[in-house]
Amino acid sequence: MPAAVKMNFLENIGSVLMNERNLSRVIEIDMDRIYPNPNQPRRKFNENDLNELAVSIKTNGLIQPIIVRRVDIGYELVAGERRLRAARICGMKEISCIIVDTNEKGSAIMSLVENMQRRDLSFFEEAEALSSMIKIFGLTQEELAVKLGKNQSTIANKLRLLNLPRSERNLITEFGFTERHARALLKIESPEERLRLIKEINEKKLNVENTERLIERTIKHNKEIQRIKKCKSAFKDVRIFVNTINHAVEVMQAAGINAEVKKNKEKEYTEYIVRIPNRAE
Repeated sequence: MPAAVKMNFLENIGSVLMNERNLSRVIEIDMDRIYPNPNQPRRKFNENDLNELAVSIKTNGLIQPIIVRRVDIGYELVAGERRLRAARICGMKEISCIIVDTNEKGSAIMSLVENMQRRDLSFFEEAEALSSMIKIFGLTQEELAVKLGKNQSTIANKLRLLNLPRSERNLITEFGFTERHARALLKIESPEERLRLIKEINEKKLNVENTERLIERTIKHNKEIQRIKKCKSAFKDVRIFVNTINHAVEVMQAAGINAEVKKNKEKEYTEYIVRIPNRAE
């Protein structure tokens, strides 16, 4: 049997087994047989947007098919989750699909790229997706950057956002901060300080430039406080000074200078008088 005929024959058998109706390159598939992508980067879907899309699909039909891949239990969604959800809201039983021949890694990358191209994927969702792909598929940052057509430094900066705890990420998202706001906050080490700054930035509605200036002032102030504390702790024990005075007198005496030290201890303080002759013996 020629290879091309054999491939078409196998595809037709697969279509029958999967209950597909072949419409040229687009396949109508029962939506109950389509399973979510476990590597879907998007975590939140706007209900109003979904309802508007559902109305559009009901009125005008599905203009762009979704993309799926075959798995053992049916089909796994690769791209088009918003369209799939909106179609379900419409009460549709079948949906137009394009089947791609790809593995789990390829599916995850296609899903991420599709969401990134739409530009409404939050920067935290994007960072989480990148991190998951690196962990699950054992990719390096360089390898992932090549697959996504981005610079390695861009991937690294995205991943650094995950150093912020989820509670802070949720607040940053809720307050509508930009990615530059979030990156600026990474410079603050103290979680308590970061939380205070997040609330202050939101209350004052600071833009990125003013946020960066506020954080730089905070860092400078914290360094000054730390310097004062270090000096205070270093000079807190007066015995350090007493030992220094005694050591200095001992050095002068060893050098032949008849130096003397006299100590008068009062209630509130101790007075030290050091007598040094003008000429050495």
